[in-house]
Amino acid sequence: MFVQYNSVHNNQIYHNPPYLSFYYNNGLLNVHTIQQNMTYEIDELNQEVTLKNDWRKTTQYLMPPKLKPIANANEEYQVYPTCSLGSGKIFNGFETLSKYIIGQGVVMIDGYAGIFWDRIREGLQQCFTDAGLSVNWIDTADFLKPTGLVDELVKPFLGTEDAVWGTRTTLTLRDLFEDSLGQQQTNQSDINIIIGTGAALSGWKAPLIYFDLPKNELQFRMRAGSICNLGAAEPQGATQMYKRFYFVDWVMLNNHKKEILNHIEVMADGQWMDTFNWCFKKDLLEGLDQMSRSVIRARPWFEPGAWGGQWIKKNIEQINKDVVNLAWSFELISPENGLVFESDGHLLEVSFDTLMFTSNENILGRHAARFGDEFPIRFDFLDTVDGGNLSIQCHPSLKYIQENFGETLTQDETYYILDCEDDAKVYLGFQEGIDPVEYRAALEESKTTGKEIAIEKYVQSFTAAKHDLFLIPNGTVHSAGAGNLVLEISATPYIFTFKMYDWVRLDLDGNPRPINIDHAFHNLDFNRKGESVADELISKTTIIEKTEDYQLVHLPTHKDHFYDVHRIEFEARAVQHTDQVCHVLMVVEGDGVLLETADGTTRTFAFAETFIVPAAAESYTLTNLGKAGVKVIKAFLK
Repeated sequence: MFVQYNSVHNNQIYHNPPYLSFYYNNGLLNVHTIQQNMTYEIDELNQEVTLKNDWRKTTQYLMPPKLKPIANANEEYQVYPTCSLGSGKIFNGFETLSKYIIGQGVVMIDGYAGIFWDRIREGLQQCFTDAGLSVNWIDTADFLKPTGLVDELVKPFLGTEDAVWGTRTTLTLRDLFEDSLGQQQTNQSDINIIIGTGAALSGWKAPLIYFDLPKNELQFRMRAGSICNLGAAEPQGATQMYKRFYFVDWVMLNNHKKEILNHIEVMADGQWMDTFNWCFKKDLLEGLDQMSRSVIRARPWFEPGAWGGQWIKKNIEQINKDVVNLAWSFELISPENGLVFESDGHLLEVSFDTLMFTSNENILGRHAARFGDEFPIRFDFLDTVDGGNLSIQCHPSLKYIQENFGETLTQDETYYILDCEDDAKVYLGFQEGIDPVEYRAALEESKTTGKEIAIEKYVQSFTAAKHDLFLIPNGTVHSAGAGNLVLEISATPYIFTFKMYDWVRLDLDGNPRPINIDHAFHNLDFNRKGESVADELISKTTIIEKTEDYQLVHLPTHKDHFYDVHRIEFEARAVQHTDQVCHVLMVVEGDGVLLETADGTTRTFAFAETFIVPAAAESYTLTNLGKAGVKVIKAFLK
């Protein structure tokens, strides 16, 4: 059914616009005018709109369960990029899944943290009741160890209560459950179901259904207090819950998913409240395999922040613009992004690591042995256009992040300036005469008293220009100043930012952001100062290949970076070879490109869209879709 209404939103009347989608966030009606080249097909189960939403706290829209692209859909940045599984591969709702379960008789329904298991059980039970069938339900939550014992098990991995970071857990999901979970038996009911996170630990010889949940939606539920950490009695503060998810729950759940992946028969997407989409894993595997040999685009998601700007709001459609700012677009942060598959308009999202578990050799080629299931390169936007400065910060050394946080990689970054205002600048490296003792004293005084610092007495700043690349190996003091749209090209770790000075401001909830001076001073490299900063930390471009069709520009990274950066510049088309190396790309100038890989797969990508060409693709051709020249950034492992 297509929807077209006269609508009222925030006391403004929208007269019969193109197609609208309706979502309720934080108790407010959000009316989403879809661009003319995209319409939403609303599932029958979701026509009834409720005025209160107490299960999801965010300003951004929930991905619709059904999406139907029409003409010219790929000419603009796509918030819901999809990979087609073909017709008849994705199914919607309780009735369809209940029919599959009835045909099996005995099933296990496992899944990620944050799934609303009661809603799934209620919806399926209604279908079984309508069919006149008896059901023996066994809930895995009944076999979790007592909350106090679970808290003691996870405590060593959470640091102190006021710490921002913990340490990656060595626990397994099985450690949270009583042995009796593996002793549960079926009975004489028509249907036997064990349901909940960890269901596969029961050891039943039965088909396994798995409900996945995107990490962004898990966090929105977390912030609303509608879910708990695994084994917890009640929700905690969002910061504490995220720390426990990141360092404990996600580690256990990702390992569990990898262990059971070969046994899953059905994969379902649990991000909606009153419905879900699902497919048979064999069809999903075909889609993942095809993707791993051609091209990948993860689903981006967006967040406001204390320093956030207006570029994303002005330049990306299909998102909620009724926000104070947008600071980040998480373009490709593989631990949190998802991959969206499509069939007959039905959408199904799975975590990015599902692809890595099945196809890491196709993706990473000759680097697979080193990085395994971890996708090592990160792309994200930092938007400070008409916004503020990022905090003055640094990132940990490899040894420090391994010993203190249990990570395998560290946060070596670069800032590529995709767009900027005339007076924009980047803070990078220390002044020649830096006195570490004096610098720390100024930071400590500001933290205590709220006094502003003349930060350029200690830290250098450089004028930013479009297509500059600033190099930020670990230990380097840095910040993106106001007026920039930064493409952050980085190693994948993404939460280990040691803030030293945050411009004496509050976050969007009116609270001070954590300052981490001790951590920073264990990692700062005070030799990155003076003239050496411009020489060593601002990339100097050179043309390394030039033909009649294109030129290849090298933007050298620092010796500590394990990735390098090229820019492909052309008028008509350019051919690239992977040489058994994965390429991460983005159109950084021009209207967009048509990508064709060696196997004949074609996709179009608009300005500012991130996409991956796996090592197994072997070669690809980029064709300019605009009238002016085009520039495409390519990051790859050295």
